Amino acid sequence: MYTKPPTKLNAISFLQSFATQSVKIANQLGCASCGSRLNLIEHLGLSASGCFEQACREQAGLKGGLSPDQYADVIVSLKNQIGGNFSRASSEAGVVRVINTRCPFGDAVKEAPELCRMTASVFGGIAARNFGYAKVELKKRIANNDGGCEVCVYLDRTKAAGREGDEYQVEGNTIVSRSASLEAVVRVEEKMRQAWCSSHQDKSSSAYPRPKIVAESTAMRRALECAERVAPTTAAVLIWGETGVGKEIIARAVHALSGRATREFIAVNCGAIPENLIESQLFGHEKGAFTGAYQVHHGLFERAEGGTLFLDEINSLPLAAQGRLLRVLQEGEYERVGGKHVLRADVRIIAAANRGLDQMVKSGEFRQDLYYRLNVVPIHIPPLRERRDDISVLTDHILRKLAAKHGLPSKTLSERSWIRAMTYEWPGNVRELENVLERSFLFATGPVIEDMLVDTERFSHEREAAPDELVLRSMKRRAAMEIEGRVLREVLLRCEGNVSAAAREMGITPRAVHQKLKSHRIDPMLYRKRALHEAGAHVSS
Repeated sequence: MYTKPPTKLNAISFLQSFATQSVKIANQLGCASCGSRLNLIEHLGLSASGCFEQACREQAGLKGGLSPDQYADVIVSLKNQIGGNFSRASSEAGVVRVINTRCPFGDAVKEAPELCRMTASVFGGIAARNFGYAKVELKKRIANNDGGCEVCVYLDRTKAAGREGDEYQVEGNTIVSRSASLEAVVRVEEKMRQAWCSSHQDKSSSAYPRPKIVAESTAMRRALECAERVAPTTAAVLIWGETGVGKEIIARAVHALSGRATREFIAVNCGAIPENLIESQLFGHEKGAFTGAYQVHHGLFERAEGGTLFLDEINSLPLAAQGRLLRVLQEGEYERVGGKHVLRADVRIIAAANRGLDQMVKSGEFRQDLYYRLNVVPIHIPPLRERRDDISVLTDHILRKLAAKHGLPSKTLSERSWIRAMTYEWPGNVRELENVLERSFLFATGPVIEDMLVDTERFSHEREAAPDELVLRSMKRRAAMEIEGRVLREVLLRCEGNVSAAAREMGITPRAVHQKLKSHRIDPMLYRKRALHEAGAHVSS
């Protein structure tokens, strides 16, 4: 029986599906806390890199060790043969820089951003095999809606120093990968585990859940590295980011890595305390200080003595309380409300804000002197929509936690639910993800969560439609966006990144083009740089 040989398009689709499913299997088998999950993904890339390199060598007739130029040709050719649109960009000696406008994995990369790490390990494996060392930095990624990819491969240790990325080198006959940021995650979580065990050894583990770190994204790992560095010092730390992004976990990491790890960590949400009770809550009050003060009240500063006081949403603190807090930071002393005696405070303050304090200073809502006291070491945590690498591993972790919490069998997300989880904007960040997953977990009748109950009204409306209609509707939206993005990229390519020329060709205003570029996260500068590079290459040839 004759079987039609697979076409190149079918082969590409197969590779995309295989890689995506491999990442999802790695998500299920690996453990984010010890790094084995990432090791599985990197192992796939490193193992495949040898086969890919051999195929490219045979195709191009290359023998012996590769030069940097030949290496660049190999990785560009490799990616473009499986559906990418990579090209080499200008860079200094010892560095290979490539840019890309179309991901070989298609839209699947936004559902599984870890595929980028597999690509990095392929690039790193080939480089390490030929040069003995490589460091791969993913500066821009389509998976993060950057509008394109930009990858720098450093072949020289001195050039790689201080750069973010994973290192690859040859030890014996084996290529090993070292990620300093991953090592930092493991170290921080181990310290937090030790601090948790020593602080709660006589308490119920269910009442005091052990802190858990999920940090797949570069931003979260950078935050943990910063926490690890500043923790042993006395420097003030200001953590800022939207509500629900995980500011408290970073504060707990600072506490666990400090010399105060065996003492109390007390967290308070300043925005949840009535304005007339804030000073009493922070500093305590004497008996008879005001109506209803029938006994002495020990404030948070006294309870946190020798430990750490985490002031969340400090941007909601009234100006009067800001002045008293400033005195504690400057002088290390305070009085209870209605008190006459000065008390000394040996407390480390970690503050967090969900609004920009610098703008509040300009508007007079926040004291400038207090701002500069708090903002010695700022740590920014981006919203979940900007660090989609964390979504899949957070989802797996939360689902395991929910199964244990409710005493039910474990459940997984369906393909449709995964797509919704990875494409939804999550305005409530990790807190919203936890709530949605718990609701979806409880209402799922089987081992697979078929529907992500993101919004009750939206969900009930969608349930009225047939499943096929929902899929068709989703496919139409995605196809329209994909076509529009493709047209934009093709026009920019022809117009060499000139937005005005692109607007004339498309018959719309430059402002409309800019809006569409912003919507698709496309950077026209990538096309200008590419055009300049190709022009330079043409002149040199």
